[in-house]
Amino acid sequence: MTPVLPLPDFTHERVEVRTGERSGLFLAVALHSSALGPALGGARVWTYPHWSDALGDVLRLSAAMTLKNAAAGLDAGGGKAVIGLPEGTVLDAERRRAAFLDLGDAVESLGGLYRTAEDVGSTADDMLVVRERTASVVGLPDAAGGSGEPAGPTSVGVYEALRACLERVTGSPEVTNRRITISGLGQVGSRLAVRLSAEGAVLHVTDVNPAKRHLAAELGATWVAPGEEHLVAADVFVPAGIGGLLTDEVIDALHAQAVCGPANNPLADRSGAERLAARGILYAPDFVVNAGGVIYLDATDKHAGDRAQIMARVAAIGDTVRRVFDEAEARGVSPLAAAEAVAAERLSAGASRSALVG
Repeated sequence: MTPVLPLPDFTHERVEVRTGERSGLFLAVALHSSALGPALGGARVWTYPHWSDALGDVLRLSAAMTLKNAAAGLDAGGGKAVIGLPEGTVLDAERRRAAFLDLGDAVESLGGLYRTAEDVGSTADDMLVVRERTASVVGLPDAAGGSGEPAGPTSVGVYEALRACLERVTGSPEVTNRRITISGLGQVGSRLAVRLSAEGAVLHVTDVNPAKRHLAAELGATWVAPGEEHLVAADVFVPAGIGGLLTDEVIDALHAQAVCGPANNPLADRSGAERLAARGILYAPDFVVNAGGVIYLDATDKHAGDRAQIMARVAAIGDTVRRVFDEAEARGVSPLAAAEAVAAERLSAGASRSALVG
């Protein structure tokens, strides 16, 4: 379930909402900004209590993509797609295919102003189905000549961002013997957990899916009951599941020196950034931390370097996070405000203006 989060200001260029012709499912494609170029953002498949919750989610996520792509230095605008499932709905293969054909039609209706890709609940194979209806799709399977799943590059960027946080709060970026709590063991969270375990981190992990306990056992990590993970003493708390986890109540009880994770919109309210700062907890903005996937997809789609060069850009997210912290300190604002300001400056000036990375 997606928690109820406040809606962003409606500054979107275009929002396409429809009932899928083949699937009968709610679909929405939100183009928030094309100021820096055609938008790029994933297609989420998720269960919502009401269609209006799905609409709110796509509005929030697309606005966050504008910030993410701008701060990452991409010549790409912000957009997102959502396929909303009524509660209790399970997609069989036939209806799933129908849903992604419907999505392809919705994406195509934007005339190339939005490129979609896999996201939570969707896969690179689903993007092959979308490709049957539109060319505005990236992240196709490797076997089909595409770039494949972006979860790996996303996890690399999160790892480098986490090291930057550790450096700021402990004096060293090394993860060995550092206490790290991961909330959410999806594609990115699980990859991060495997890497941190291999490097000797002291891990506490949780997920709403109890089947994920087997991964904790394999890694020698301590399993924590969902909803209690923020109470565990940690050097870094990693929100890696759905958004809205960091409510005022959670922030007030959070036992960590820093927050750094791939979850989109982890703050239940924007004021949470100031609340974290008031408690002396360092916050790395999510749209900077989790940009590895879109950097990889955009650069691969545009043939902007070989894989080694592209992954070097992804790894530079750690330096981007350091610059955000420096900018926040210099301006006397939260890291969230600093990152938003730099992204906004780039958006207002256009693609020729350098962002946090270049």
